[in-house]
Parts: sequence; structure tokens; C-alpha cells
Amino acid sequence: MFAFLRKKFIPILFGIVIVVYLFLVYQKLNSSELENVITDVSRLMPTKIEKIVKGREENSIVDALTKARMENLKVSIAGKRHSQGGHTYYPDGVVLDMTDYNKVLSVDPGHKTVHVQSGATWDDIQKAVNPHGLSVKVMQSQNIFTIGGSLSVNAHGRDIRNGSLIETVNWFRLLKPDGDIIKVSRSENAEYFPLVIGGYGLFGVILDVELQLISDELLTLETEELDYDEYEDYFNQNVLNDNNVKMHLARLSTAPDTFLEDMYVTNYRVSDKQEQYSDYASLKKDKFTFLTKFLLGLSRDFDWGKNLFWGLQKSFFDKRDGDLETRNNVMRSESDFLEYKGKNDTDILQEYFVPVEEYEEYIDDLRGYLSEKDINLMNVTVRYVNQSEEAVLSYAKEDMFALVLLINQGVGEKEKKKTGDTIRGMIDITIEHGGSYYLPYYKYPTVDQLHAAYPHAEEFFSYKRKFDPEERFMNLFYEEYGK
Repeated sequence: MFAFLRKKFIPILFGIVIVVYLFLVYQKLNSSELENVITDVSRLMPTKIEKIVKGREENSIVDALTKARMENLKVSIAGKRHSQGGHTYYPDGVVLDMTDYNKVLSVDPGHKTVHVQSGATWDDIQKAVNPHGLSVKVMQSQNIFTIGGSLSVNAHGRDIRNGSLIETVNWFRLLKPDGDIIKVSRSENAEYFPLVIGGYGLFGVILDVELQLISDELLTLETEELDYDEYEDYFNQNVLNDNNVKMHLARLSTAPDTFLEDMYVTNYRVSDKQEQYSDYASLKKDKFTFLTKFLLGLSRDFDWGKNLFWGLQKSFFDKRDGDLETRNNVMRSESDFLEYKGKNDTDILQEYFVPVEEYEEYIDDLRGYLSEKDINLMNVTVRYVNQSEEAVLSYAKEDMFALVLLINQGVGEKEKKKTGDTIRGMIDITIEHGGSYYLPYYKYPTVDQLHAAYPHAEEFFSYKRKFDPEERFMNLFYEEYGK
């Protein structure tokens, strides 16, 4: 009997084991394939690459570039991958992940500078400089991004006195396409300075950088509600001309009941209670992230959710009027809500820059245009950036208001086409008003729109080919607009 069972079932069991083994091998191979598919926070451009290389030490970064040259592979540079237009990868190329190259090398309180590796985040810098009573001058409104990534997009933020990030850079070291490492400043290898900052990783790897710092200070939050057509005069009279206002932002309603009409503004004024600085100096952590995510979720799905969210935002900031907060903490905004991962939809960003004196007419034209479009606009933040033309790809040809738009869209081709048509229309309106748009986002704009918004674009791409004739550093943004 047992002999019969062994004869009958052992081959069956053996067959099952073989099938399971082959299935696991297939899964491993398939998983390996998926591991080579990379995307960014928008998830709109999944791309198969050759491999990701972690840059942990300078030698390993140099070796990775050397090997890529020997194998004739393209190289892209990635930090947190919040650029949304394929700026950090390229098909069948090498992605150099810099997030482990993240040391704060030194803080110099006397000269008010910090020396930091490019994979460090703004949070890393804040933790290093805060004990010295110092703060960064310019960064985005969230501190999760890498320094190298922020330099590559020439970021700006809430500070209205220090312009774009390029203005706060003393020098950086650059690993060039040929493997040489050079120091770049306004006086040394100066031709690279305005190209690399705001250069989207196309000229080499930023290894480390020295940034200017500023004294941290205690600020008082002030908030006020107004209509969109009052904002331009309000800003000029009550914000820009008051040197005690150090940081500023505004929000424009996306709620259907008050669409692009209601605003509230938030100013951060130097407090007259500096003696209380130490009571507020500890770095804060994110608060209300769950509530923000929940309300944004309602805004994605329901018009009443947008109305509710807008009312609660105004109420929240109104209740905070008079609050004290350090400069460092004002720059530590909530960030987890940026990581939305819907199955069939995603959140994207757009940013449009319009001359200050064009604001009211621009909003009127934008409202009229969007009222006829089916686009899920969830938030509009308004900031200010002063004229700064040092970077070749400068977005601030004069003093500008920057409108940051958060848009929810589907991930399918039909949805991308619909969103793209609407966005190209918005960019046309922006350009008609003498404005420009920010380049780190999805490839919706046309080549003609890029050149209209950035009159030095051809110069930029010509320098790219001059300084990187093999086009070793490559990404999908350059392929779309530069080649």
C-alpha cells in the first residue's frame, strides 16, 4: 500500500515543487524587471533604466561616472525625485541616486555659511545650523528636498528679501562629464555657475556646496482676508515696502463659490519680543498632516470638499494671527501630503510667474479660461520672487508673483491629453501677460512655449552641447526640449 502511494504521489509532489520553484524564479525575474522601472512623484513617466547607483562617497560617484563612460551609458542624477518631467532619469541609463551623499560638512557661525554635500536635505541643514541661531536664506516651503535638487531647479520660497536660491550660493564643486572635478563660483570657472544652478543636472554632478546663512529670528504671524483685486496694492504697500516683513505667502480660493476671487495673506513680521526667542527655538515637527491629507482627499472628489477646505484654511490661519514662530520653523512646513499615491489618479504641480503689475488682469483671464475647462484645481499658493537673472534659465525676468497650482488628474493617456490641453492654454495666458512658467514639471508645454518663456533657452542648450559633447548627462526633459 505504502509503496503504491509513494509511486503515485511522490512524482506529483515533485512536480508541484518544480512548479512552485519555477513560479518563484519567474516572480524574482519579473520583480527584478520592475525594480529597473523608475518614476518620479507624479508617476506619469515610468521608464525602464539600466540601474540605480547609490552615491555614498565621492570616489564611488566618480567610479560610477567612469564606468558609465566606458559602457557608453547615459547618466541622470536623482535626489528625492519631486521633479515631475523625467528630469532624474533616462531610458536604459544609469541613475545616480545622491540621497546617501548627505553630510553637513561644517557650519561657520562667524561667516554665516554652511558647507554641505548635495544629497543632504534642508532638514539636515536646519538641524545643523539651528543650535547656532542661524537659518538658511532661501529654500522651498518644504524641507524634504535635497540641496542638489534644489540647486538644479534654482528653487525659491517664502522669503521675499533674498530672491532665488542662486543668490545665496558662494561656490560648489562639480563633477564634469569628463570625470574632472572643479570648483565653481562667480570668479572661478564662472561660466558654469549660471548654467549648473537651474540646469536640471545636465552639466555634471554637484558634489558639495557652500551656502550663505542668515541669523534666525522670532517672527509674528499676521493674516488678513481680501479680494484678489486688492492684492497687488496690498502687497506693494503693506508687504514689500515694510522691511520688517521678512516672509510672505497668500492663497487664492479654488472653492467653486469663490473661485479665484477670495484670498487670504500670511505675513511673517520681525517680532518685538526677540527676548523670547529661546522659548520658540526648538525645531518643530509636522502637525495636522492627517487633517490636511483628509481635506485634500475631499477636495479631490467633491466641490463641497473644496468649499469646506477653503473655509477651514481661512479659519485656521485667522486663529493663528499673532502667533510667534522662528524663521527656521516657518520654513518647516508639512510635507507628507505631497506623497499622494492614488491608484488611478495623481497630483501634479504647475507654477506660473507673472509680473506684479499684471496680477489682477492675469487672474481675470485665468478665471475666465478655467471656468470653461474641466480641471481639478485643488490649491493655489501665491508667493513673490524678485527679479533675478543670474541663472541662464531664469524664471524671474522682473519682480514676479509666483502661483503654485496643485492639480489632480488621471494617469491614463486620455486624462493626460485633457490636462495637457488645459495647461498649454494656461501657459499661453501667462506668456501673454509677460510671464513664465517653472520647468521641473511634466512635459505639457510645447517647445515654442519654452522658448517664449525662456529667451535664453537656446543659449543654455548650446552650452550643454559644448560642455558635454557626448551628452553623457541626459534626462527626458533635455530630450524633449533640448535636442
